[in-house]
Amino acid sequence: MTEMNKQCLSVYILCFFIFPIFLEGCCKGNQKKKTDISLVGNQLGTFRQHYRAVEGEDFMIPCETVNQHMVSCSMTGEGNEGISFVCGRVFRAEAKHSGKHTCRSLLSSGSKMFFHLQVVNGSLGCLQSNKSHKSVRLTVDKGGTIPCPGRNCSNNPEIIWYKHNKTVSRRSCQKPGRLILCNVRKEDTGVYFCDRQIIEQGVIWTFRRAVHVTVIPLESSEPPSIIYPYGNMKEEVELGRSHTLMCKARFLFETDVSPEVRWYMNYGGKMENMTLLPMEEQHKETITFEVFEVIRRAIIKEVTPQLLNQYHTYTCIANNTHGNSNATIKLIEKMKVKWPSLVGYPVVSLLLVAGLGMVLHVKWLEIQLIYRSHFQRGKHDGDKKEFDVLLSYVWSPPTAEVEGVLTTSSHKGPDTDEEACLSSMDPLNTEEGNSTQRPLEVLLPHVLEDRWAYRLCLLERDVLPGGAYANDVVLAIQRSRMLICLLSADYLSNSNAVFVLESGIQALLQNSSLKVLLIWTSRASASLIQPDPPLPTLVQRALKVLPSLDWTSGDPTRATSNFWRYLRKAMPDQRGKLVSLMQDQ
Repeated sequence: MTEMNKQCLSVYILCFFIFPIFLEGCCKGNQKKKTDISLVGNQLGTFRQHYRAVEGEDFMIPCETVNQHMVSCSMTGEGNEGISFVCGRVFRAEAKHSGKHTCRSLLSSGSKMFFHLQVVNGSLGCLQSNKSHKSVRLTVDKGGTIPCPGRNCSNNPEIIWYKHNKTVSRRSCQKPGRLILCNVRKEDTGVYFCDRQIIEQGVIWTFRRAVHVTVIPLESSEPPSIIYPYGNMKEEVELGRSHTLMCKARFLFETDVSPEVRWYMNYGGKMENMTLLPMEEQHKETITFEVFEVIRRAIIKEVTPQLLNQYHTYTCIANNTHGNSNATIKLIEKMKVKWPSLVGYPVVSLLLVAGLGMVLHVKWLEIQLIYRSHFQRGKHDGDKKEFDVLLSYVWSPPTAEVEGVLTTSSHKGPDTDEEACLSSMDPLNTEEGNSTQRPLEVLLPHVLEDRWAYRLCLLERDVLPGGAYANDVVLAIQRSRMLICLLSADYLSNSNAVFVLESGIQALLQNSSLKVLLIWTSRASASLIQPDPPLPTLVQRALKVLPSLDWTSGDPTRATSNFWRYLRKAMPDQRGKLVSLMQDQ
């Protein structure tokens, strides 16, 4: 009878005679300690566990709460500060880790676990084990066996297997000292721990050993395949420059076989005349679980004419135990093409034509108006026209500020001799002009007819009432050589006035002999005026490009004289010039 059985029998007799009420709980509690020591230790917080580990092997303290809370373990006692690890994480066991440890939850200050770790020398006696017991390869979709290292160090056949922090039970069965997986999966790769209990001097030690398991694919029996270069291909190179040859081969998994990719220079197309090229280290990249690729490059430091010989080729060979594959590259000289003349110029020209076409499409109306207003000279058909100018305006009552300025300016003379000279060109600076100082709607007809002798058409004066307004406007524009519109906020809000302007723009697009001039009677531009209702699109676009002048009453003598000078230049050829000269004399 073993010592353990004697102790259990003594406890059983004591419980039977003295404490019969606790008989069942006593034995069950003893059994529970044997099967789940770590859980009891976590619940009581004072139970001391004893672990043994082999120096240099991976080790991990299992803790039941590691999935919920992070548990930190540190050594107790003087001189052991700084030696700590995290419960549930694998670390390399060293002699310095031997001693008593306390584990505390980082989230719960009341949860503690105490254990004693003893790190032993793995070179002693039965602790020595084959490397095959510490690292195991298993093939996917097949059965596999994981042995427990040093299983002969104890007569206790019971072993508890862990993968990381969880016990192993699914798809497995245990035999003495071994864990058998019925069907191996890729997910079975990892670190496994086998625990067995040893009793020494009444102390139960849990001896924990680690086994590294790697799951590998089924071994292939196919040779590699070269992805690049494909077949026999050509690469363009430049003389005098370096060139890099790249070969990419695809391999299927093989056990303990190193794939090899090499570059050779081939003379005369004969395989026996190949020379190994200087190459970089090959680079291996995993594509899938069963497939990986190997890339290797060879560098030609300088491309010479001899290397472009038609009998010289470069061959990439990839091989494994089941065969090899090869692909060939022929170097050809890259033609030096003046891309600006052959490629760049047509592309730039095409882009330029396309851009110009888009601009013409979007701005075609504005371009037509600019051309007809500034550059095209129509036929001199003034004798066929009944009027020289059709003047369109809307009465705008002057503000108090404008009236004050006009009153003040009517009594103020030129400040300098230069202004006096300019004022002589201003028709308003005559005795008649200074005495009246009327709005532009009154001054302009007076100047055009009385001073400059133009034949002027005013719709309210020269068009007979009772007719259709639209027809009268169109007919008046056809009978005139020029259309002048006095623009203001009131003008652009008047539908009849806007119709006159729109009719004049349409006539300008159809008849090159008509001239259109816009005179803004305030400093506000077309972009600042928001009439109600909104202007037609044709009018909005025309206001931006048609010839225009600015008039503001009360301006200094120089600005006023400039206005009349520019207006005189914009007027059509004066048919009654001789009459005007006779009147001036």
